Amino acid sequence: MKLFLSSLLALVSLVAGGAMSKSQPNLVFILADDLGIGDVNCYGGERCLIETPNIDALAKGGLRFTDAHVNASICGPTRRALMTGRYPWRFGATINNGPWGFCGPRPNTEKFTLGKLFKRAGYGTGYVGKWHLGTTMATVDGKTQGLTNVDFKKPLIYGPAQFGFDHNFILPGSLDMYPYAYARNHFWQGEVTAQKGWSAFNRVGPAEKDFQDHEVLETFYTEAESFIARQKKEKPFFLFLALTAPHTPTSPGVKWRGKSELGVYGDFVMEVDHSVERVMNALKARGLDGNTLVLFSSDHGPAPYAGNILEATPAQIKKLEAKGHFPGGPHRGYKFSLYEGGLRVPLIAHWPKSIKSGGSCDALVGLNDFSATFAELTGEKLADDEAPDSISFAKLLKNPGGEGTRKNLVMQSTSSFAIREGKWKLCLCPGSGSNMNSENGQGNDPMPVVAWARALDQVSGKVSESDLLKSPFVQLFNLTTDPHEDVNLAGKHPERVERMVALLKDQIANGRSTPGPKLKNDKNVRIIYPKDKRLPAFVRSRFE
Repeated sequence: MKLFLSSLLALVSLVAGGAMSKSQPNLVFILADDLGIGDVNCYGGERCLIETPNIDALAKGGLRFTDAHVNASICGPTRRALMTGRYPWRFGATINNGPWGFCGPRPNTEKFTLGKLFKRAGYGTGYVGKWHLGTTMATVDGKTQGLTNVDFKKPLIYGPAQFGFDHNFILPGSLDMYPYAYARNHFWQGEVTAQKGWSAFNRVGPAEKDFQDHEVLETFYTEAESFIARQKKEKPFFLFLALTAPHTPTSPGVKWRGKSELGVYGDFVMEVDHSVERVMNALKARGLDGNTLVLFSSDHGPAPYAGNILEATPAQIKKLEAKGHFPGGPHRGYKFSLYEGGLRVPLIAHWPKSIKSGGSCDALVGLNDFSATFAELTGEKLADDEAPDSISFAKLLKNPGGEGTRKNLVMQSTSSFAIREGKWKLCLCPGSGSNMNSENGQGNDPMPVVAWARALDQVSGKVSESDLLKSPFVQLFNLTTDPHEDVNLAGKHPERVERMVALLKDQIANGRSTPGPKLKNDKNVRIIYPKDKRLPAFVRSRFE
């Protein structure tokens, strides 16, 4: 009798833990880097001159979201929100922070993560690709990691393992950020003894002696194939595949050069598309494709300095548009900005077992919603302090025409906030919200110095903080009638502006945007900084 009860309790424990539950799907998330919504044919249509047959097939056999957004138009904050289900501006500053790919951790980003959620549900977890969520590297002098003092013979002290990824194979930062070396399960691969730099910004720094930029993308999708090949059908798995393309340096593999009529930028996007093909083939080879949810997206919109000229060139993206290819789709703005071209991204879900083919969904979703969605799909319950800005869109996978649960969404550029509420979008700044310098920011017009000058010309005397939350210092758009964000309606709808500002203030004060007990942000967050030194002196002089 004792033996029977013991066996029964063990069985109950196994089912509750979910490790052997056949209802749990495998999940693969593929995240492109700097890929615009218009770079994908199934979104861009005639305004897309790049062939993306495999991404298109993913959409044709699944579900295409048309109102999906990242939380920031720059990669680091996007990845924090995606990984944690928490708005990126709630986190504090980095620690042990070095230059570029030597970026240090942000405290609490590892407290709750997608990796830990899946491990809790009994999944095997893997992360392959660009990391950019902070590492701590062993140094020879005990000081902050940097160009000359990292001990590449010792493993990472902090990285993907702290985020719950049992298997990990990463590049610490972006493809144009040193160190140019891979780490497998926190151990550096090869001999990091060289100094290298690549096209675009040519940042020269430590590199593995055989590292080549044009081999990185293939290395990552080959590593993803190997991870999938090792999986057993009786245990579900989660794989996060973070690609490095088409982020600069624009460096397609040798086999992909000259494939696109658009040029080398098109070649690189076509290899991104091939990455999807390789993943899908790997799943089919293992007989796992039927019950695997594959999601594909991008970390934000296209870079304004990217294109067919390998050196990063201000507003180079305009040259692609002149040829008839529009990386941002029908939207205004690019990476770094508050406009839709920087924040609206492709999001495709493919799951033959549960998603009908060929559907589209117009509901508002954010990539920060992955935490709550995956929790629902795996049967896990989130604690009150976990993923406080994440709302599940699981029900939309089976009923894409239904009403979405998310009603508003907070986003940011490199310097400003924006908030969506239904069809309305409020940008808490004049202009693009991009304060990047002319080396890599032109193309996002108007830039702050121009936009602030225009706004200040419309008012006289000193300006108070309360004035800065009204027209002409904010922009209100109706995205249903004005998807290109050309007509600022803030002056006509002051009550709408006031309501949306109040909504944002509440979400800042509460430390969360979902129901639950009040939480604390890791730092003091304010909507406006009227004396911010990043603003020109003539602007700051007008503030009370």
